[in-house]
Amino acid sequence: MPDATIRIPAEARDRLARTAASEGMSLRGYLSHLAETLLTPKERVARAQEARAALRAWNGYDPSASEQGELDAELDRRLGEAGVR
Repeated sequence: MPDATIRIPAEARDRLARTAASEGMSLRGYLSHLAETLLTPKERVARAQEARAALRAWNGYDPSASEQGELDAELDRRLGEAGVR
C-alpha cells in the first residue's frame, strides 16, 4: 500500500508520536491502527441503534426521546459535580 502525506501542526504530530511510543508503536503503526478502529458518524449511529435494540430485547429498556433527554441532563449534572468534562 502506498504511503500518504498528511500535513498537521508539529504539536499534533509530536503528541501523536508520544502517544504511539507509550503504546509501544511507531507513529505510522499507531495511525494505521487508529484509522482501522475509528467509526464514522454513520457507523456510530448504527452501533448505537444496535445497542439500544439489544438492550430493549434483553430487559425491555426503551426510553422515549424526552426520557433520554432527562437522563442525559442528569448525567451531565453528575459529571459536572464530579468535575469531569
